[in-house]
Amino acid sequence: MKILLVFDFDNTVLDDNSDTRIVQCAPEKKLPIELQDSYQKGFWTEFMGRVFRYLGDKGVREDDMKRVVTSMPFTPGMVELLNFVRKNRDRFDCIIISDSNSVFIDWVLKAANFHDVFDKVFTNPAAFDHNGHLTVENYHTHSCTRCPKNLCKKVVLVEFVDSQLQQGVNYTQVVYIGDGGNDFCPVTFLKKNDVAMARKGYTLQKTLSRMPQTHGPVESSVLVWSSGVEIISHLQFLIKV
Repeated sequence: MKILLVFDFDNTVLDDNSDTRIVQCAPEKKLPIELQDSYQKGFWTEFMGRVFRYLGDKGVREDDMKRVVTSMPFTPGMVELLNFVRKNRDRFDCIIISDSNSVFIDWVLKAANFHDVFDKVFTNPAAFDHNGHLTVENYHTHSCTRCPKNLCKKVVLVEFVDSQLQQGVNYTQVVYIGDGGNDFCPVTFLKKNDVAMARKGYTLQKTLSRMPQTHGPVESSVLVWSSGVEIISHLQFLIKV
């Protein structure tokens, strides 16, 4: 019997947003106004595709991007938390569901030697093309009206839990660790026994604090965290360490 840990990536595992940090690779560390203005709500992945194309056209190479992405700091206490999870792999399954991209997450986990902590990473697929430009695609299509068109984290979570159930893995609890507005939808999937861990001062916490606790769409308990060390304390309580 295991507990499933679900992590967001940007502003949760990392103390920054990899998509906005990559702009440091651009000439003068900023994007042209017309490119900035081309963003449409709900179409972030398409916008990032244009950003990556612009960077490639300006001669920014894979190594330059990798240096910027892997220099981003982990959120306070996150290294300790991931080491705790690694030490207790028999008690936890651990996945990432992120609106970042596969290349950035891969770079960060490999550079910090945390690849083995996560069973699966669900994110927008990315790759470098023959011109050396980074390309990114939508993770999937879905019909959820609450989420950006490229990714509904709830759909991903439901599908993962269902597929694990078919393999005979039934989780005693799901602990969801996130920060952003797009983490609200998967939190509505959580049941009474589960835990939504919302980063203090970020959109998810603010959204959840506005919900009427008695008859809102969130059944799980909600815990607010500032450091991964606080999350460790709660996980120790759950597994009675």
